Amino acid sequence: MVSLRRMSAIRLASGQVLRSNSRGARRISVPGMELRSASRNATASADQTSRHTFADRINTPTRGRLALSCIPAAAKAQIGGDLYEVVTTPKGVRLLIGDVQGKGLASVETAAWVLGAFREAAYEEDDLSGLGERLETSLARHLSGETFVTAVIAEAHDGEISVLNCGHPPPLVIRHDGRAVLLEPEEDGLPLGLAALGLPGPKPLRVPFTQGDQMLLYTDGVIEARDGTGAFYPLSDRLALLGHTDPQRALDDLRADLLDHVGGPLPDDAAMLLVGQ
Repeated sequence: MVSLRRMSAIRLASGQVLRSNSRGARRISVPGMELRSASRNATASADQTSRHTFADRINTPTRGRLALSCIPAAAKAQIGGDLYEVVTTPKGVRLLIGDVQGKGLASVETAAWVLGAFREAAYEEDDLSGLGERLETSLARHLSGETFVTAVIAEAHDGEISVLNCGHPPPLVIRHDGRAVLLEPEEDGLPLGLAALGLPGPKPLRVPFTQGDQMLLYTDGVIEARDGTGAFYPLSDRLALLGHTDPQRALDDLRADLLDHVGGPLPDDAAMLLVGQ
């Protein structure tokens, strides 16, 4: 969802947004990181580098229960603002997945702004409502016009998970017995950046999260991916693929099925975050 067709790789805070370079390998300098990738390997390198960097940033007790998959869009597509982060705090493990409206460098800058605000607020705010308000206040200083960010903020505890949905596709909880629950909020929440409309903010949803349960967070690039006939990817019908005991292998199976459904490069970035209890 941002247009840099010649960009082979760029690190966006905790995640990466990669594009193949039609003219071969190119080095891009980004604060804190420098990557080199050839066009034929750009997509694979993006996902592997994302997972490696992501895992290294999470402490050991948490790392084994988290898995990430980032699928960059086709080389000719514009780079977008998919974003994700996980922070281990004294209050619990806090997660963020989101998507900035629009495409272009502005969406990448906004995504970086959201991630920075989240990392700071995740340690300081007592609850998800306060965390959401903190992000809203921060974005109000950065955004202009009608730009907004859809997001899900979640907090995992022993036996329970809380979810604050800011206009984003709702997470799915897969129970240990295979049942799937769509975590739809009681009332639709506005995306971040639209507080000026004066409507009430979203309220956290709390659900049981016990041994063997999993939660899948994802961006709209997953559920809006189409096959050759125009049919959307049936995510809820594919959750059995997440049955592997290793979360990363389970998510890799789902990722492979998504790519098989499309039959080629995705038209939009797609990010998935799997959390296991």
